[in-house]
Amino acid sequence: MKFPFRARPIASFTALTLCTSLALVVTTGCVDDPLGNATATDSAGPPSGGPDWDPSAGSGAGSTSTDGGGTSGGPTSDTEDPTATTGDPGPPMCDDSLKRCEHEFTYADNGESSVEVRGDFKPDGWDNGVALTLNNGTWSAAVEIPWDTQVQYKYVLNGDEWILDPANPDAVDDGFGGMNSVVQPTTCDPWTCASGNIGEFDWRDSVIYFVFVDRFNNGDQSNDGPIGVAEPADWQGGDWAGVTQKIEEGYFTELGVNTLWISVPANNTNSSGIGVGGDSNYYSAYHGYWPVDLEATEEHFGTMAELQGMVQAAHDADIKILFDYAMNHVHSESPLYSDNPDWFWPNDNGQGGNCVCGDGCAWDGDQGKRCWFTDYLPDFNYSNQGARDYSVNNALWWIEETGIDGFRLDAVKHIEDSWLLDLRAAVSAQIEPETGEHFYMVGETFTGEKDTIAYYVNGSMLDGQFDFPLRMETCSKMLMRQGTMSELEGAMNANDGFYGPSAIMSTFIGNHDIPRIIHLAENAPLWDSPWADGKDIAWNNKPGLPGGMEPFQRVAAAFAVLLTTPGAPLIYYGDEIGLPGAGDPDNRRFMQWSGYSNGQTFLLDQVKKLTAIRAAHDATRRGSREPLSANDETMAYRMSGAGDELWVAVNRSDSEQSVGGLPGGELYDELNDEMVSGPSVTVPARSARVLVTP
Repeated sequence: MKFPFRARPIASFTALTLCTSLALVVTTGCVDDPLGNATATDSAGPPSGGPDWDPSAGSGAGSTSTDGGGTSGGPTSDTEDPTATTGDPGPPMCDDSLKRCEHEFTYADNGESSVEVRGDFKPDGWDNGVALTLNNGTWSAAVEIPWDTQVQYKYVLNGDEWILDPANPDAVDDGFGGMNSVVQPTTCDPWTCASGNIGEFDWRDSVIYFVFVDRFNNGDQSNDGPIGVAEPADWQGGDWAGVTQKIEEGYFTELGVNTLWISVPANNTNSSGIGVGGDSNYYSAYHGYWPVDLEATEEHFGTMAELQGMVQAAHDADIKILFDYAMNHVHSESPLYSDNPDWFWPNDNGQGGNCVCGDGCAWDGDQGKRCWFTDYLPDFNYSNQGARDYSVNNALWWIEETGIDGFRLDAVKHIEDSWLLDLRAAVSAQIEPETGEHFYMVGETFTGEKDTIAYYVNGSMLDGQFDFPLRMETCSKMLMRQGTMSELEGAMNANDGFYGPSAIMSTFIGNHDIPRIIHLAENAPLWDSPWADGKDIAWNNKPGLPGGMEPFQRVAAAFAVLLTTPGAPLIYYGDEIGLPGAGDPDNRRFMQWSGYSNGQTFLLDQVKKLTAIRAAHDATRRGSREPLSANDETMAYRMSGAGDELWVAVNRSDSEQSVGGLPGGELYDELNDEMVSGPSVTVPARSARVLVTP
């Protein structure tokens, strides 16, 4: 859908922002470094320093409301411990109808195999409940319930027995001749904010595929135009015509993808830029992150008509489109910078030096919002109303011109909160009423600090963010075989619900800022940390495609976890075939379309089966995860909700393993097309089973 462009004033949320931003602090630097120049690391945790990395990277029964603690920001200065959790940003600003309070549901154990709470605390809460976890004789679950609103609920025992809460005397007629337990209206401080999703498409059903346009498919050689830097860092010919071709051929539909994240569409410089952090190589703007004209399309990708045609082709195929939107900076050649210097932070640290991130200014703390990623990328100052209005209007213009469905927002912690607040308000007021659909916004904050990521996930800012902490745990435990699967289960348990019940986080195992995952899954991983940037062999001694089946089997097993748990899972182009590559720019090789090895064919087939299973089972997308068993090498969990359930058993070891905790009787393995018998099943080496009752 295309809307006529009209300039408009933006309703400023600056006053609201002040309440939350005074305590917000930023912990690291550029997460989407277009140059990819961080220093390689062999540390076990998030690397410190450098532009790509964050240095921090009950008993009884009943139902009680709690004043849960709010998310806290990062370090408040450039010198304090970046791993410390400090500051109190306060609750986010939103309408009362979107406010949520944490409430604990509890049930005294009487030997049940499962306990679930269902109710009207969320739109589909009667069909898609929340599983309670058993601990020390009590089943419990923390659930966010609507602000100052009566909530009706029941417990479901053992999957099919509906009962009132025996510890709660408050009940009302359920309209069917029975009663529902009741939580009386309650308020809280702090609170969280729900997203306010509208429309027919539920973004929990999204499977995202990152189309890195220049490296994907060349559909029109007339717009090719390398600028003369080394081939890995130059334009290679991918364009919107090539993406459209693959949409119409059915590649994404066959893969089970229904959302495409597309590279930044704005026009970039044709100049080269030298690397940072000791990288002496020169790069072109093939990645899309060096814009010079925010009101024109990237000439190497195509015309506005071709961009609109690509979006329309996607919509015709029931595929949503997300644009990558880079709002932190422009290239120094942009007239926007020369004509409006007051819209940008000065490249001056106030102490006689520059304010380049990691040089004259820190990537951390308050300086992280005003430092320049390089000396040729002026940083927007969104405390300036004119700059903020222009940028938000520009974002709206791209939506209106193309009819896209959402944004992937780059480096959100490096900009002022007011920009996000104003954009969300404008989209809610001006775009969604016209489309009748929710406009999804997912952010990128490259860090291992969950509180920092969570700060931006609320109804006034973002629907979700890319879940870097979970990605690192999954890759470490499943691909690299570090630590234990019990530790992965613990990390997943702590992560479930952490970002709020309305959050739609994007889960992933690979993206464009880290080495290709196939090399983490090799028998001898090429790096010993999931945070490694892979730059040590990005230009020389670059890795080739692994020859054996083992790495592809490990990646397939990791995808099994990714695609059977909630979120909006992301597939980075080429990861479905184990495309090789070290760090940037080697992790952005041109897409391989033929000549697959046996391992690549196997992995592609497994991903297609898993996306089909995900589409067929609401429990994988909207259900609750219940851990069943875990040890050093294996893990099992149950997904249930919306009247659907399945069980997932995973074995990372190099030998077959018996995985227990599953239901007794016959079970059908939808991934491998086999019948097995519980409560323990044999899972082959480096594989997973996705089980249902026949």
